[in-house]
Amino acid sequence: MRAPLLLTLPLALLLAATPAASRDLGQDEALRLRREGLIMPLETLLQQALARYPGASLLEAELEEDDGIYIYEIELLTADGVARELELDARDGRLLKDEED
Repeated sequence: MRAPLLLTLPLALLLAATPAASRDLGQDEALRLRREGLIMPLETLLQQALARYPGASLLEAELEEDDGIYIYEIELLTADGVARELELDARDGRLLKDEED
């Protein structure tokens, strides 16, 4: 039995409006992207993140793809004990987000 068009249309519109989820990338894919020159080395961007917060230590770093954009998500613990989450564009190192976590 077919669902009436009036019921399926709102569902289709809702699904189309749902934002795409980000996807975590594994180390093999990250190495491939780095070799191909599509992303910067994590070490370079990590130095940039740590320079913003002297004395901070790394808690976690992940590479994600969100709507075709590669993003390094870096979590730091600052010298004064505050957890911060930074997002950097993996292609050019541009700071996308810096907030208390």
